[in-house]
Amino acid sequence: MKTVLPVNLSGRSYEIIIGPGLLQHAGTFLQSLNTSKKVLLVSDSNVMGLYGKAVQGSLQKAGFTVVRAEVPGSEKAKSLEQAAGLYDIMFEAGLDRKSPVIALGGGVVGDLAGFAAATYMRGVPFIQVPTTLLAQVDSSVGGKVAVNHPRGKNIIGAFYQPRMVLTDTLTLSTLEKRELLSGLAEVIKAAVIKNAEFFNWLEENLEPVLRLEPPALKYVIETSCRIKAQVVEEDEKEEGVRAVLNFGHTVGHAVEVLAGYGEYRHGEAVAIGMAAEACLARELELVPDGVVQRIKKLLKRAGLPYQVPSQIAEEDILSRMYKDKKTQEGKLTFALICGIGKAVIKRNVPEDVVLKSLKQGGGSSE
Repeated sequence: MKTVLPVNLSGRSYEIIIGPGLLQHAGTFLQSLNTSKKVLLVSDSNVMGLYGKAVQGSLQKAGFTVVRAEVPGSEKAKSLEQAAGLYDIMFEAGLDRKSPVIALGGGVVGDLAGFAAATYMRGVPFIQVPTTLLAQVDSSVGGKVAVNHPRGKNIIGAFYQPRMVLTDTLTLSTLEKRELLSGLAEVIKAAVIKNAEFFNWLEENLEPVLRLEPPALKYVIETSCRIKAQVVEEDEKEEGVRAVLNFGHTVGHAVEVLAGYGEYRHGEAVAIGMAAEACLARELELVPDGVVQRIKKLLKRAGLPYQVPSQIAEEDILSRMYKDKKTQEGKLTFALICGIGKAVIKRNVPEDVVLKSLKQGGGSSE
């Protein structure tokens, strides 16, 4: 049974369709969008091997001509060089302005393919088919697409909404555990910033989620998507409230870059960032220590890292954060919690308090 969640953005509205076995019907769903019949299917070699045949077969059955493009399966795929390769394929295949680009895979594939879709011929239809938990609960929803620059993550990008998000929950059965946990970090983040009841549920039901029990997974994906959709509807281009979704990401992005892309999965880095930024909220007297310990305890139970890596100096993290796109006029900006289920934006946070919090961010949970 499928669930349909709308994302209401005036002329850019779309639906998130969630359910088991949806890949087999991708062509039928795509027919409803009134696009050209030639499509670009982008995936990495692993996911293409697992699901490419099923998606391509469904599309061809529905009358589409499929052009396939395989990209690397790591963060290194998010580059201008890889985007240029997609442009070459699209041009040579004769894709026009109504030819959809379909991203089949995780967040890296979605970001790269979405960036190519946003910029080829000034924008062509974009379809997200997320196959990882992180992509299903976070990166496929909201229209952020980007590639990396050697000096910063997601520096070159755009806001470009998909025409549809098609989430087949059965794809999670082939995820390696580390990828599953990476996605779980974004689930925890969504609960921490926007839904105390959901956080309580995670504390009580973490084990069924880790066992991939279908009812628990369905609830996690749907609830996370509802939270993300609500925030995006209020603030599509991150001019206000949407910035709370960056909780854990200011420190997390710095850790990703300094450790070297690929050393930490995105969700792992965000988990480290959440612990450190929760400590920062405590230092700024936004939350009591008990809230910090609840977050750290849940991250630990989930098997996620929550300590700032010892090989990365806190001063280097501080320096890197000044290059983050969330920094405004040279002043550090953070999305910080003011309780479980509540978050605020804090600007011009003092450096000494940030450094103290980074040192404490690795403290063990009680």
